[in-house]
Amino acid sequence: MNFTEETLDRTPGEQRIRAAKDWAIKELAPTAETWERERRFAREAFDSAASNGLTGLLVPEEYGGKQIDSFELAKILEHIAAVDFSVAFSLVCHNNLAGAIARKGSIELKSRFLPGLVNGKVLGAFLLTEPQVGSDAAAIELRAHKDGGEWILNGEKAWVTNGTEANLLSVYAQTDSSKGHRGIATFLVEADSKGVHRLPGYELFGGHGMGTNGIRFENCRVPEENLFLPPSQGFGAAMEGIDLARVLVSAMSCGMLRSGLRTAVNYVLNRQAFGRRLADLQGIRFMLGDVATDLEAATLLTYEAASVISAGGNAGVAAAHAKKFVTRVTETGLAQCMQVMGANGSLREHSLSRHLAASRLTHYLDGATEIQNVVITRDLFSE
Repeated sequence: MNFTEETLDRTPGEQRIRAAKDWAIKELAPTAETWERERRFAREAFDSAASNGLTGLLVPEEYGGKQIDSFELAKILEHIAAVDFSVAFSLVCHNNLAGAIARKGSIELKSRFLPGLVNGKVLGAFLLTEPQVGSDAAAIELRAHKDGGEWILNGEKAWVTNGTEANLLSVYAQTDSSKGHRGIATFLVEADSKGVHRLPGYELFGGHGMGTNGIRFENCRVPEENLFLPPSQGFGAAMEGIDLARVLVSAMSCGMLRSGLRTAVNYVLNRQAFGRRLADLQGIRFMLGDVATDLEAATLLTYEAASVISAGGNAGVAAAHAKKFVTRVTETGLAQCMQVMGANGSLREHSLSRHLAASRLTHYLDGATEIQNVVITRDLFSE
């Protein structure tokens, strides 16, 4: 990343956070409406992120990455999502795959795939959800069966972030349905392999920059060496990163709400009505004051959970509380920010409408709100 002189007295972590914020404001903000308007993956944003060192954040330096901790990662993504959530979430999915390969991949898989993932020449994607399988991930139906030195994959995945353009697919498949989740394995499949069929990108009400689609596998042959995680390990690996993923969604939501509140405050400070500024009307001030309080609470919950993860603790309940609360207050808070701006709040020249659409999607990413309640109440009623 490029640093200005004013960042030289900061710690390396603070420098990286500030550099990511500056990148988002200077490089991302001017074009953030483009991929939403054109309903496509934010390719130019991803390429720019790669050029600025944002595609190897969870990969050790020995493989060319940065290897930052979860707290710093959350702060970086918060600043990026304050400009555009879809780009931030795209980077989460890509970095998570690169980090997983760095931690768990064989020497061969690391040497084959990490260089491209770190420099951004290769775009990664996770494929877990299916058309008929969402929160109950252990029930996936995509099948993999062994045929000599290869595995043959058949089935379909849904809601694949980065899927419209990803080069490397981390595919979760059932190898033996009689074993339930213990039969799930993970394969690294190159997207140009025979038998891989990309489906068109989803038509959504927001978040098109994530390039979300479905991908179908028809007798797709995968060499044995591309077995990333064998049966009995695949499902566990998918679940072990879920707490961090929920914290990151919370951090990104905080970024959107902070941006929306700043936009609304600036607007009412400069807008006249009934002979005075909107900011002088008590009802307006109190409404935005409530949003500010929710944002403060959301930030504290998010970074408390991030701190637990950074310290190596079990953040399951803390992450569930954060994601449940933060996604809820972000959506309602952004709606309130838009309300005080009247019809002008819906104009595309402001980011509020784009953030509000993305905030609805956050309720489903990395576990729906109902799943967070399962985690919370299991702990609440434990004996």
